[in-house]
Amino acid sequence: MAEVESPLLPDSAVNVTLNDTEAASAGTARFVATPEGSAVAYGSLVVMALLPIFFGALRSVTCAKSKNSCDMPETITSRDAARFPIIASCTLFGLYLFFKIFSQEYINLLLSLYFFVLGILALSHTLSPAMNKIIPANLPNKQYQLLFTQGTGETKEEIVNYEFDTKDLVCLVFSSVVGVWYLLKKHWIANNLFGLAFALNGVELLHLNNVSTGCILLGGLFVYDVFWVFGTNVMVTVAKSFEAPIKLVFPQDILEKGLAANNFAMLGLGDIVIPGIFIALLLRFDVSLKKNSRTYFYTSFLAYIFGLGLTIYVMHTFKHAQPALLYLVPACIGFPVVVALVKGELTEMFSYESSAEILPHTPRLTHFPTVSGSPASLANSMQQKPNSPRRRRTNPSPM
Repeated sequence: MAEVESPLLPDSAVNVTLNDTEAASAGTARFVATPEGSAVAYGSLVVMALLPIFFGALRSVTCAKSKNSCDMPETITSRDAARFPIIASCTLFGLYLFFKIFSQEYINLLLSLYFFVLGILALSHTLSPAMNKIIPANLPNKQYQLLFTQGTGETKEEIVNYEFDTKDLVCLVFSSVVGVWYLLKKHWIANNLFGLAFALNGVELLHLNNVSTGCILLGGLFVYDVFWVFGTNVMVTVAKSFEAPIKLVFPQDILEKGLAANNFAMLGLGDIVIPGIFIALLLRFDVSLKKNSRTYFYTSFLAYIFGLGLTIYVMHTFKHAQPALLYLVPACIGFPVVVALVKGELTEMFSYESSAEILPHTPRLTHFPTVSGSPASLANSMQQKPNSPRRRRTNPSPM
């Protein structure tokens, strides 16, 4: 879900900051974003949304070809995709009831601690490839292992088997600093660093097994997003109440207040990850064609830009929060399908099986990210499942 914090929006679509609320109660004028401020905020959101999709898709190709069990992605099947909107709806409504019944302060405290840990792991995994290139190869790189077991003898079972090295420790230290910053200050930059890490990990490690599954998933979430945004106030209420790095934000008043700005436009991670995993699938399809071209990837990538731009335009015109998937799903599916029809490769596209490139023991997705705008379980979806390999170098990622 895309949304903007602005006094021009109706109450059902506004995320009012503390300062705005106090100003309203005092009868003073609220902040009104300038055209320049809005352009900077919207443009920054678009760029931030494109980064995890582009680099996550590239990393998904490497991930799919990897022979190491630690890098194995999780595959979404058509059955998983069909159940996704139902599970997502139940989770969303459950969160809505929680915020209505229990104190929002205590819920968000628990969520902050939860995402503090997950954010550190996700950011560490995101930074790891860059760190491997930055740190010289001739420097000592010691290996470590963190092992927790349960039981003894034949009943002994591994609970945690985490292998890491010195470079991973450097990433963890940096990520921990960002995590403490987020936990103490809830600064929007720290929020975005964690949000970008979550999104990139999702695109990289969540794999659709074929295009039909992608159409089922995106089609189901198209209905889900439209219903919960336009049909009820549930989505907007949860997005407003959920203080966690599950959305990207950028201040519209940054030109006036700098880094202390507090009137934000926002974009939910679900609106990045869900289309992103479909775009990554099309990149892997391009690679499988062995034609040294990335036609379907660039087509879907441009389609995403078009759909997100249309979302922002409609939101700005009608001054109301918009379900971004309403515009992104038709664009991301329609554009590549038209190109495939023109090139005569539609049958080949729909017969492509991404899971055929992955080792047979690839764990299958058994639960999902939930709220399109801001799912807490987006982080849960990439944790190790029972049928994953027991002994593995665990990626420091919640995705």
